[in-house]
Amino acid sequence: MRAVHPATEDTAMPKIVWMIGLLVLSNVFMTFAWYFHLKHKAWPLVMAIGVSWLIALPEYILHVPANRLGHTAFGGPFTAPQLKVIQEAITLLVFAAFSVLILKEKPRINEYIAMCMIFGAVVVAMWGRTSPTVGVHPQAPVVEPAVDPESLARHE
Repeated sequence: MRAVHPATEDTAMPKIVWMIGLLVLSNVFMTFAWYFHLKHKAWPLVMAIGVSWLIALPEYILHVPANRLGHTAFGGPFTAPQLKVIQEAITLLVFAAFSVLILKEKPRINEYIAMCMIFGAVVVAMWGRTSPTVGVHPQAPVVEPAVDPESLARHE
């Protein structure tokens, strides 16, 4: 029996949907790993670090496949820099919800403005996006020398 990857032709859901879903889930875990300990002042630092690492493990298990699904080297539509910008925007969305719902800290208007600027970065990163071929660089134009080296050798 052949193992089927969840984002292959065998499913109706395109790779980008799987990628975004996995990035959202991974960011939920990572946001908890980074900030949940702030609600537990009584935890010693070592305990906060240990709990955070245990929460972070599922983040890696979700984030690595998300990057592979989205990256051009694995048939996805995005370059690594584009994936990073998308991931940062998702992180901000997840963090904003976490901050309000879990930490009970509402971001200030200037923080919302800063977040919108990062969402603008996603738009900028996607401008002119094509499906680049990873590892293949366009050849540099061939520049003909202004003087023919053979004719110089004949005149010497």
